[in-house]
Amino acid sequence: MYRFNLPSLFPFLACLIIPFIEVGNIHAQGSREETPEIVAAAALAKPAITKGPVQPTWESINANYQVPQWFRDAKFGIMMHWGLYSVPAHGSEWYVRYLYGNPGFTKWHTDKFGPPDKFGYKDFIPLFTCEKYDPDQWATLFKKAGAKYLVPSAEHHDGWANWDSDLTKWDAKDMGPKRDLIGDLAKAVRKQGMKFGVSNHRMNHYEFIKPTEGLATDLFDPKNDDFYWVANHSPKRYQEFLEDWVARSFEQIDKYQVDMLWYDMSGSSRRQDPIKMKVAAHYLNRAKEWGKEVALSSKGKAFLGANIIDYEREGRAPLELTDYVWQADDPIGNKFGYVTDIQYTTAESIVKRLIENTSKNGNLLLNISPKADGTIPQEQQQILLDIGKWLDINGEAIYASRPWDKYGEGPAAVAAAKAMVKIRAAGFAERENEANQGDSLVAGGGIPRKGYTPKDIRFTTKGETLYATVMTWPGEQAVITSLAKDKLEGKINKVELLGYTGNLVFTQDSEGLKVKFPTQKPCEYAYVLKITGLQLSAGSIPQ
Repeated sequence: MYRFNLPSLFPFLACLIIPFIEVGNIHAQGSREETPEIVAAAALAKPAITKGPVQPTWESINANYQVPQWFRDAKFGIMMHWGLYSVPAHGSEWYVRYLYGNPGFTKWHTDKFGPPDKFGYKDFIPLFTCEKYDPDQWATLFKKAGAKYLVPSAEHHDGWANWDSDLTKWDAKDMGPKRDLIGDLAKAVRKQGMKFGVSNHRMNHYEFIKPTEGLATDLFDPKNDDFYWVANHSPKRYQEFLEDWVARSFEQIDKYQVDMLWYDMSGSSRRQDPIKMKVAAHYLNRAKEWGKEVALSSKGKAFLGANIIDYEREGRAPLELTDYVWQADDPIGNKFGYVTDIQYTTAESIVKRLIENTSKNGNLLLNISPKADGTIPQEQQQILLDIGKWLDINGEAIYASRPWDKYGEGPAAVAAAKAMVKIRAAGFAERENEANQGDSLVAGGGIPRKGYTPKDIRFTTKGETLYATVMTWPGEQAVITSLAKDKLEGKINKVELLGYTGNLVFTQDSEGLKVKFPTQKPCEYAYVLKITGLQLSAGSIPQ
């Protein structure tokens, strides 16, 4: 194994790798024949859009969509990757792709379960029992963690449906656990007062499985064709796939009245706009019937203006304050799906990701990784509970907050910018590893959450109240240079430390706002100062 020495290569990598990663992606859909005629025909097929004011045009959709207030206020949501890949718990949630397309992976599978023509991916279905699944227990945990919305995977790239579908037999109600995993969770989560959405990764299923030439598999058995979608890639078959994608989207909308539709459509092109407009128009018309605000979210701009952009992993999220609302989905470990050797991050790291995102007009969508038996590993539960403890004390600086004129101050932003190059270089290495069916390239990692200093401050607001979060314990005193005397409208009349009941001594001079801290920490991870008296609406802070 060899590693890149990246520090000296940052400028070169930023110019060379980042554009490549933003335009290309590991979900590219191969050489399928995606003609305008095929997509248009799929859009005209049944089911029909429900009647309402929204028409299947971007003009109509954009005119009838705005980011829901509940999403802007929520800040923290949970998603999950849970499916057949949770059974072998090996490699990643891309197990089906590697099983048939990576010789080393195929050997591991053969040694463990048998050759792929005798024991294929479909044969994990009877083992996906979820016998310990307790959706009420899950929902209670998510509530304690402080999450405001949940987005479980209805279907990942493998084509397995976690809901009770009338469109396919390859679903959780008819096979495997023989229960509606999505429907049961929707009921439990809503009882806790949370919003409920689903993630839909199906668009990446077509041509996702690329078998090694000459490998004996179960992929071409006619009985499995409507699961794998490998044997026939004719134009007619592709049109049928697009029609099926629309129908499944409609079914998720109609059966569960979802508050959010989250799409992994990083391989989607503008040529697919007719079917995307059809789904969006149907969803928004349904929402008007239901009398509630709904959210559309996807990687990139699949739905153009009617779209909350999602950035996969923290390293791709904005480094500066944005004028648009966004979210970043980030795993609780080094994989999205559960694997036996999963390596977990810490509650501190996640809390600081949440603070960073909120200060820049974003949300955090934290991915968890349940096991095939329906349990959430204890390590993940503890991380969630620790996040909740921090939010119990400091949540008023997060929930329903809005960004200030600047997201923060301090030296950590420079380190974050360098780490962004590193994590995108890691994406480049991941693709090269897949192409060469190995794992020799290692480059980069996540944005470091160590290295914060007491000078690193992140801001949020609520009305005329400013929250300044000190990203590490400052000791005796914290100094906020952005709040130096005569820089702002108004006069600071009170400074409080959330979780601390005593009075704070503070002064304000040309160097900044100086706040004496108590000897005891009120919480862990990060420390929120609540500042009143400023006229924040004046917008006088220099950029």
